[in-house]
Amino acid sequence: MDFSVTSPESVGFSSSRLARIRPVMQSYVDQHGYAGISTMIARQGQVVHFEQVGWLDRENLVPLSPDTIYRIYSMTKPIVCTAFMTLYEEGRFQLSEPLSKFLPAFGNVKVLVQDNATDSHIEDLIRPITIHDLLTHTSGLTYDFFEDSPVCELYRQSGIMSDANSTLEAMVDLLAQIPLAYQPGTRWHYSLSIDVIARLIEVISGQSLQEFMNERLFAPLGMSDTGFSVPAYKRNHIAVMYGLPDVTAHTFSQIIDAWEKGQIERRDVESTYPSDNTSGFARGGHGLFSTTSDYMRFAQMLLNRGELEGVRILAPKIVDFMHMNHVPQSFFPDIALLMGCPGYGFGLGSRVLQNVAESLVPGSIGEYGWEGAAHTYYWVDPQEKLVGVFMSQLMMYFDLVNNDIRTMAYQALVA
Repeated sequence: MDFSVTSPESVGFSSSRLARIRPVMQSYVDQHGYAGISTMIARQGQVVHFEQVGWLDRENLVPLSPDTIYRIYSMTKPIVCTAFMTLYEEGRFQLSEPLSKFLPAFGNVKVLVQDNATDSHIEDLIRPITIHDLLTHTSGLTYDFFEDSPVCELYRQSGIMSDANSTLEAMVDLLAQIPLAYQPGTRWHYSLSIDVIARLIEVISGQSLQEFMNERLFAPLGMSDTGFSVPAYKRNHIAVMYGLPDVTAHTFSQIIDAWEKGQIERRDVESTYPSDNTSGFARGGHGLFSTTSDYMRFAQMLLNRGELEGVRILAPKIVDFMHMNHVPQSFFPDIALLMGCPGYGFGLGSRVLQNVAESLVPGSIGEYGWEGAAHTYYWVDPQEKLVGVFMSQLMMYFDLVNNDIRTMAYQALVA
């Protein structure tokens, strides 16, 4: 994929309207705590916009550059799910199969049901956790930064998210010893499910997650700056983290308290998201480093229904299948409430737009994508053959920058 910017008019964009993006992004740097922002938009495989504003390191006046490397947090998830589906294509599992077929410890898991503010009880599973449950976040797992279940506190006590020295195998083994927050298949709840998917990749393939991802995705797609660590000679390309407290070590109430107090600061997240750990630290739900260009290559492959520059990762029908809505409409309010995504259902690893008007942002039915805790974001619009990537490093700040970059992209699309 050529990252030189083509004539926007050749693929239906207005150059003068695209020029509106830069001052809007600059306003986020000037007024909203962002050190730097990188934005890229492509249509029909042609890049029409690729710009950076602000700083990689604000205090030392190091500017952001096209090859800046970002901690992408939960934008790791769609990449891991895509890699996992290459095993699906090989007939190595079915979505309806129980997780315990591959990870037997999950056959003994229970559910911790909260009766009231102080009391809870343990229940047996009504049915097993399936692989489909994991991919759709309907497994009964949760996250330690949530506070809506006593299970979240059990996660915090175990240190399951904050121990970057733990292997993926050890992390998932520990997770299997903790009760679920609700019965599988009964609600949508964002969770550590994709970390379990990552462990399934290791068990089914017989490879480490890092080896598998390099072999199946990163090398074939030319994603040379994407991985669970960064070579020493490139670490000066990693953008400094700013913003609210580290989501891997704090609860939402603590983060909101810091936000209300205006505690937007330079943050050292190396201990929870290490750049130099080339063996142990690899997760499914977060942990990857990437660049704007590398993530565009991944997203463009999805838009192309599984292929980029003659390299096929998935079959077209499998990519389509992944990005259909897979959850009941009754689960949509949870997606809107927990993740701020009104109008969306959920596919196999990504949100999927079902109602454009409810989303309150321009778009198309079937658009999909995801975001990361430090304000990284991408979306794919198959109807318009459009991909957008947004990169920054502002931890857990609450604003509408994702909506702004999408609005600015669509207002510039005139044909």
